[in-house]
Parts: sequence; structure tokens; C-alpha cells
Amino acid sequence: MGIFQPISNLRVYASHNPPAATFFFCLLTLAISLICLSFYSETHTLPNPDNTKNWNNIFFSLSQLYLCVKANSSSFLDRSSIRSPLEQKKDQATSVNNSSNSLSVTLENLRVPLVITTSLTSNQLKEFSLSTVLSARELHLGDEETANLTIQITSGVNKSTCLTISAPAHLLPMSLSPPKCPALEKNITTTYVVANNQLPTASQTCFSLDSKDDPTLVIMLTKEEQSVAVRHLLEVSVCLLGVCLILCIAASLIDSNATM
Repeated sequence: MGIFQPISNLRVYASHNPPAATFFFCLLTLAISLICLSFYSETHTLPNPDNTKNWNNIFFSLSQLYLCVKANSSSFLDRSSIRSPLEQKKDQATSVNNSSNSLSVTLENLRVPLVITTSLTSNQLKEFSLSTVLSARELHLGDEETANLTIQITSGVNKSTCLTISAPAHLLPMSLSPPKCPALEKNITTTYVVANNQLPTASQTCFSLDSKDDPTLVIMLTKEEQSVAVRHLLEVSVCLLGVCLILCIAASLIDSNATM
């Protein structure tokens, strides 16, 4: 009668069955990884993966575009006056009420973490506004819907970049919006630009936007949601460890002399 040698049986079985040994170590590695992930999830605040709409994504999409002055404009200074966002909002609300087929829209005057860069001199950029119309596809928000954007740059003590966006309400993030810009005390002239993702020519007057993620605009998982996620990770890792244990017991019961 042979002596039961589980360690020796495991070693012999692994040497004679490389695929089975590889499968075992993959399961073990996955189980350990899930345990580590559950520990990380327990000790850190994580973004909600179910929320795909946030303002940081919109800012990043804007930073991938070039805003170029229309070809029929003689120069950057060929501009027309725009009204304050409050006046625009009133007109927008009126147009929506007058049309039964119009989609509800939202108009925000937001202080955003965007920096405009251009080849123009700083004297020309003291206080101005850019206006354009983008498709929802360009902002990675949808398909054929359109969004009207006005980007205002103000100078002085309250220097800031303000974004006014008019679009179907279902396209825009409805929570954790950026703070509001201060109300404008005077009208600012605007330049109408065309957005594209192609490199502009040297003769074009174009603007580009640099964005920086604002962590305060990201929707995080609640404590309850994190605890559920951690529990599920631990449950799966325990199941995988159980399978690894069963494989070890089954391999240790195989007589090493029979496999040689």
C-alpha cells in the first residue's frame, strides 16, 4: 500500500499537466486580484460608472475641437453684439412655449475650467465672446441633435471663462453643474466661429480650448453602493478560491506513481 503524499502528488500532477496548472494559477491570480480590488474599493471613493454624462466629458470634447472664424468674416474684429445670457434665456423660453414640437432646452451660464489659446495678441482678447453651433455627436452626447454654445471671456479682477450652452435637456448633465458666472453688467460683442477637428491653415484665425478635469463635477458612488460592490467582489473571490481548493484536493488524490 502506497503512502499518501499530497504535496508530491500535486507537484507531479502539475509537471505532467501544464494546461491544468496554468488554469489553476490564473484562477488563483484572479481571486487575489479581486480581493485587492475590494480592499481598494473599501478605502477609496470611486466614481459612479453608471453615470456617463458629466461636464468634464463635455469640456474634454470641446478641447478636441478648433473654433475658427467664419471664412466670410474679414477679421476677428468683424463681430456683432450679443445680448446678455438672461435675455437669451427669456427668448429661448418663449420660442419653446410657442412651438409644441420643440424639445425642452436648458440654458446655463457656467464658470468652466477652460482656457482659450490663440495666435491673437492679448490686447485683442481682453473681453470677447465666441459663438458656435455643434452637433451632439461632436460633444459625444448624442447623434443628430444640435447644441448652441457661447463662450465668454471676461477680464479684470473677475477674469473667467463662462459657457452658455443651449441644448435638449436630456443631453446635458443635470447634477453637479459648475458654479454660475456673475451676471454681466454690459453686453459683450461676439465672434461667430465654426468648430472642426481638422488642423487649421496658417491664414485662419482659430481658437482652441484647454480643459482640466474638475473632480467636484464627478458623481461618486455612495457608501451603500460601494459596500454592495465590495460584497460582490468578495463573494466572487471566495467562489474562485473554493474552486482552486477543489482542484488542489482533486490533484492531490491522484497517485503520483500512476501518472508517471
